[in-house]
Amino acid sequence: MKTVGITGGIGSGKSTIASFFNSEFNIPVYYADAEAKALMHTEALKEKIISLFGAEAYQGQKLNRKFISALVFKDEHLLEQLNKIVHPAVGEHFKQWKEAQHAPYVLKEAAILFENGTAQSCDAIILITAPEEVRIQRVLKRDETSVAAIKDRINKQWPDAKKIPLADFLIENIDLEESKKQAREIHLQLLGDRVNT
Repeated sequence: MKTVGITGGIGSGKSTIASFFNSEFNIPVYYADAEAKALMHTEALKEKIISLFGAEAYQGQKLNRKFISALVFKDEHLLEQLNKIVHPAVGEHFKQWKEAQHAPYVLKEAAILFENGTAQSCDAIILITAPEEVRIQRVLKRDETSVAAIKDRINKQWPDAKKIPLADFLIENIDLEESKKQAREIHLQLLGDRVNT
């Protein structure tokens, strides 16, 4: 069973497109970022995160995301250390999840698929793009945040120009109906690949 990565910068709409693959074609989707957050609440990871950031990393049983975000956005080394704790746990969790699926392929949805090297373990990559202004407006509608904070997050991720040559499929997600049309074509190609191999 193939693993197809689906990625894109903040506000590109990758989750929307991933959920379309699920509802339209019954393709199982693993939301790596959401699973990472859930795994950070497990005892095994909690212990490691507290030893890295101190007791303030959790408020009661809940991850203190604001506190951790503020620290890692200023310190590359801390972010690297956090990723070394979280990414292997997500990788292992994904492997177990995939074994339980029955489909021609599965989608692994993650924001930083290229940045963290996970792309190498995928059979194909779908990249979702959108103009920066569109992305900013989407995130402003969705989250309680500022334009400056969104731009800061955009600048922390690879630019689309760097990711496009590495992707197998591209969906420019401005008009949702057009994006769905492209998703259908990609799905057929992925099924075709399966038939031909």
